[in-house]
Amino acid sequence: MSLEPKRLVVIGGGAAGLVGAVDCARVGIAVTVVEAQEAFGGALAAADVAGLRVDVGAESFATRGGSVAELIEQLGLTDHVVRPNRAGAWLHVAKPGQAQRSVPLPKAGLLGIPTNPLADDVRRVIGWKGALRAYLDRIRPPLTIGSEHNLGALVRKRMGTAVHDLLVAPVTSGVYSAAPDDLDVDRAAPGLNQALTRTGALSLAVAALRENAPAGAAVGGLDGGMTVLVDGLVAELERWASTLITGVAVTAISRHPFDIDVDGPGVGLGDAGLPRMSERAADPGARPAPWYVALTDGRVLEADLILIAAPEQSARALLADVGPSLRELPAAGDDAGDPLLPAPIELVTIVLDEPALDAAPRGSGLLVAPGSTLHAKALTHSTAKWAWLAGRAREQGEHRHVIRLSFGRQGEADATSELSDDELLSVALADASAMLGVPLDPDTVRGFHRISWTGTQPTAARGQRERSNAIREAVAEVPDLAVTGAWLSGTGLASVVPDAHEAAARLRHQALQR
Repeated sequence: MSLEPKRLVVIGGGAAGLVGAVDCARVGIAVTVVEAQEAFGGALAAADVAGLRVDVGAESFATRGGSVAELIEQLGLTDHVVRPNRAGAWLHVAKPGQAQRSVPLPKAGLLGIPTNPLADDVRRVIGWKGALRAYLDRIRPPLTIGSEHNLGALVRKRMGTAVHDLLVAPVTSGVYSAAPDDLDVDRAAPGLNQALTRTGALSLAVAALRENAPAGAAVGGLDGGMTVLVDGLVAELERWASTLITGVAVTAISRHPFDIDVDGPGVGLGDAGLPRMSERAADPGARPAPWYVALTDGRVLEADLILIAAPEQSARALLADVGPSLRELPAAGDDAGDPLLPAPIELVTIVLDEPALDAAPRGSGLLVAPGSTLHAKALTHSTAKWAWLAGRAREQGEHRHVIRLSFGRQGEADATSELSDDELLSVALADASAMLGVPLDPDTVRGFHRISWTGTQPTAARGQRERSNAIREAVAEVPDLAVTGAWLSGTGLASVVPDAHEAAARLRHQALQR
């Protein structure tokens, strides 16, 4: 009996799906990737705005763990890796009874927790009263009964509300789109609890972790934008003769044939020179019954293996079709103590000609502290942050700049989805003017783009690891099926890439066992 190539259908062509697909294609598995959108990449998205190709999704990757750098190297893209401007970010502060202002974000800290509460750049944000309260952390007794898992509670207990509200909350909102109270200390800041027990003070614990951290930038980017990585993954799949489908969604998966003639035309993978249903039935040594994957265009694909890498809502719907054990998978918000569900996020990109921005008045961008009257939670001065983008922008105009604003904070009402493009541009320009300290004239705008994203629970969210583990254990009971994606691994490529590797490894192992 001749060996036949195993067939894998990957549902979802974002970063997780593409990485898992490449891992399987490289060992000889016949891969088909089905993506509902018209382009691959998911949150790694780009758009043309005023003649510039700019990231309108993720713009960078965390270097922790090294998995993303290793992937980039395997794809031959190492020469594209760039580092952001080291000028750093600023903080837009709004304290009760005081005028709003923008100040440099203190550099010596972790998630906004300062190593020296009395440092000038810290006092500039939280004032003397807040600094003295935070310094009590040095003389208070250490936590001796267990570890604190709620990041917000830990910061308030040790260093007070000023550090929590004006330093930590803006950072976690920008990094995780989550409030400090919704983050698990051990996930958001690994080793912090142990360092606190060892040093006796939160500020000293942060200092110890920073001292032991490896040198180098915490984030990197790619010359040309993060879609360069998507293009590299797609090119690798094409090199292995994979089938790539876009603009078509998967409606259902099943171990049993759907109510169609699977031997008829338009079957997809079932026509790829593999045994027909009648031939398999007559051969007692034939491989196990295949998966059937129904598409919105009427086709049904046959596969031996399935990797679900779709967004959470779609993934849950597909898993529910598989069996009773997958219909009641735990979700964020199921428990009374769970954090709030992630908020929808809207990113606004503006290209404009403004000489006053040439000096990068607020470094690489700003985070907005809670309590502000502004609508945006963060601003990135993209041409100040990335030299490669600044160079391309100058080719379009001497004073051309790209800024992007992020809207949508966990627990707050949606402020932008009902606005027209003109209304949203007006709000964005007003917010950007306040944050940058430069009045931005609508007449200087050369391009505008908006895009909405569905928020995902960060990997550091309280309860997220337990939920993810329970879902993985339930899926592991189903042969020839695996699931991956940011809704399980947490946001960011540093979390998504290794998770996709693990999901693909499970399927490869099962294929080899046959």
